[in-house]
Amino acid sequence: MANIKSAIKRVKTTEKRRAQNAAFKSDLRTAIKAFNAKAESNDVEGAKQAFLVATKKLDKAANKGLLHKNAANRQKSNLQKRLNSVSA
Repeated sequence: MANIKSAIKRVKTTEKRRAQNAAFKSDLRTAIKAFNAKAESNDVEGAKQAFLVATKKLDKAANKGLLHKNAANRQKSNLQKRLNSVSA
């Protein structure tokens, strides 16, 4: 365990940040799975709504630094392709 006051604070803030990041990533994965479930069941309107939620969360994750922006864009592109195939 850290002895220096600033190191103790750093440990606390790092743990708090780690928990927030884990929760946000979990929520992101859940949103993507919800979209995939709606796309699988050919629910076009539901898939469109889920797509908007998932892309918003991906953009937010990229801005926060949880995901690289290219990785987020790649995932959004894959979701868009899936939505287009369901809509067609």
